[in-house]
Amino acid sequence: MMTQEFKLVPMHRRDLRAVLDIERRIFPEPWSKAVFTSELALRRGRSYRMAKQSHTLAGYMGMMFVEDEAHVTTLGVAPEFQRRRVATILLLDGVARALDNGARHLSLEVAASNERAQTLYRRFGFAPVGVRKGYYPITGEDAFVMWAYDIDGPAYAERLASIRAMVEKP
Repeated sequence: MMTQEFKLVPMHRRDLRAVLDIERRIFPEPWSKAVFTSELALRRGRSYRMAKQSHTLAGYMGMMFVEDEAHVTTLGVAPEFQRRRVATILLLDGVARALDNGARHLSLEVAASNERAQTLYRRFGFAPVGVRKGYYPITGEDAFVMWAYDIDGPAYAERLASIRAMVEKP
């Protein structure tokens, strides 16, 4: 998938320096190199992709697939690329990959204070279904558990088409 500005490519270990740089800049509890390395080593049941502009990493997303569910493990966008639809582009790609892997439902956790991310996820049909108290150990912040159901149905396909049309507008 490619938009006017961004090209989506698989994430590799050689990309981790740039990924970790973004992690440190945007998350109070960034993933470690070891976590990313172990996730990338799990070739089956995982998908890690990056959005690049030319040779610059704009953002990345990871997903885990289990039976008919896909779980967003991570999604990050470099501060200088935020508000340029990078997360939307990555999520559109992620949903396509989830469907290709037989997923019918999507889940994720998001920091309770991260209203911008929650707004994005709601646009994709995610709704809060629970709270993980103290999910983030360093900050002690809670996480909302959000799900999007029946992503393989016609109503969700219409939702995706609408989002895609918004992204493709100049």
